[in-house]
Amino acid sequence: MNGSTKIRIIAGRLMQALPSVFGIIVVTFLLTRALPGDPAVYFAGPAADEKSIQQVRESLGLDKSLPEQFLIYLGDLVQGDLGVSVSTGFPVAEELWRRLPASLELTLLALIFSISVAIPLGIAAATRPNTWVDQVCRLIVTAGVSLPVFFTGLFMVYIFYYILGVAPSPLGRLDIIYLSPPPVTNFYTIDALIAGDFELFFAALAQLALPAITLGTFTLAPLARMTRGAMLQVLSSDFIRTARASGLRRSTVLYTYAFRNALLPILTTLGMVFSFMLGSNVLVEKVFAWPGIGSFAIEALIVSDYVAVQGFVLAMAILYVLLNLTIDILYTLIDPRVGLDS
Repeated sequence: MNGSTKIRIIAGRLMQALPSVFGIIVVTFLLTRALPGDPAVYFAGPAADEKSIQQVRESLGLDKSLPEQFLIYLGDLVQGDLGVSVSTGFPVAEELWRRLPASLELTLLALIFSISVAIPLGIAAATRPNTWVDQVCRLIVTAGVSLPVFFTGLFMVYIFYYILGVAPSPLGRLDIIYLSPPPVTNFYTIDALIAGDFELFFAALAQLALPAITLGTFTLAPLARMTRGAMLQVLSSDFIRTARASGLRRSTVLYTYAFRNALLPILTTLGMVFSFMLGSNVLVEKVFAWPGIGSFAIEALIVSDYVAVQGFVLAMAILYVLLNLTIDILYTLIDPRVGLDS
């Protein structure tokens, strides 16, 4: 498959995703209008009279019919304008862009933690079925699925910050004694390394530890379960028995043959896990006062800030589409028999 063909197929995938994105825009627009409360009344203030409330409603464009509001919203989107958040007074695109690195840094570190624990645990459980290792894997999977993410976060704060005192205060990306590093990527850990400030790097990493582990624990369960199931299925295959009978080393059979063939369903689950993280980091950010887009979305929901909520959901939808496209491309790199156009 040459380069032009790959570009054509990727463009085709993006075109196929456009109807889904449009559907999300429509559903989000309608659902945000169904939120309880009148934002015009909220932003006019408790002492406002009916005339003042009507003026605020007109300034927000809420005096127009739903079709008119939707057409105006679509016109703004075509121009790359997500609107202005009435709760902060800043453009929504600017707010999301400013907060997105914090959410991505937390999500990516949680994903690294989840992968580094779940995949080795799943492989160990598959190679030692019905042993204590397998039982530990099942226990962790059950706990990860059963415990709500906000409960895990509060429990870890209570143990490691309040009781043991080994974790920094769960208030944002850095302790108050530190200044943020010079912005390059807006990932504090990476920017601290670029600046050569290792003390700041470890301070940012320590601040990330509890929320990342909390978020990673929530997504560890499905990844470990899929790794175990996929490895058990592959290890019982004829080609694995042939490889063992040929005298190949155990590590070669396990990682070169078995794990590579089990990687496709694991990769699919990994994509789902990442999408789960994008949703569940809203609660984690609130528990740990993390200044990401999740906290921004919750604050917007509380005050019925339609524009901010729409911008948040649209940003999540685009990230999800790009994630699925990335997984499709990785499929072909792992197994060339899987075509992008399948």
